[in-house]
Amino acid sequence: MTTDIWAAVPVKEFVGAKQRLAALLTPQQRQALAAAMLEDVLAALAATPLAGIMVNTVDPVATGLARRYGALVVTDGARDGHTGAVMAMARILDAEGRAGMLTVPGDIPRVTSAEIAAVIEARRPAPSLTIVPAHDERGSNAMLCSPPTVMPLRFGDDSFLPHLAAARALGIEPTIVKLPGIALDIDQPADLEALRRATPHMATRAISLLEGLAASPR
Repeated sequence: MTTDIWAAVPVKEFVGAKQRLAALLTPQQRQALAAAMLEDVLAALAATPLAGIMVNTVDPVATGLARRYGALVVTDGARDGHTGAVMAMARILDAEGRAGMLTVPGDIPRVTSAEIAAVIEARRPAPSLTIVPAHDERGSNAMLCSPPTVMPLRFGDDSFLPHLAAARALGIEPTIVKLPGIALDIDQPADLEALRRATPHMATRAISLLEGLAASPR
């Protein structure tokens, strides 16, 4: 059943977003990119049969986008980094007795509702963990936890293998699903190039923004 699975999206404040892209984009452009990517993610989630969408943020722009897509906005742990924000949402959903939490970041603009549905379809009966690695198979770009607090999570550049090991230590054999849209998170300059070159072409908000910047006179 997908009806009791909530999406959980942690969103840092857009001011100072994507510092590792500073050599290519101005602060204002990075903020605009962060907002465009978040909207791409929210649009995909909103088109998927989920029980709801939860966004953990204190950023006013992100809050406005979240509410536009019918998401519930929470602020518990919003400034405690990616891990702190996700675990705060897991605790909220667990306290409500929800069956599962699908956490995704706000910077995977090529995600589609079909990919999200594929993650949900791969879910095993609780207790279970379904995980989608980043394109370099180092990060954990999507995690479906059933129940929401099935295990402690710790995100970072090298979280994928530790998450697998943590699940197995609890007697849970994780389900690994590889999906190209979810896998492509945008952090480094090389990621921007990969986004531009990715096929098939998708008319995402992030791509449209980057194409507009490329066409603008310098």
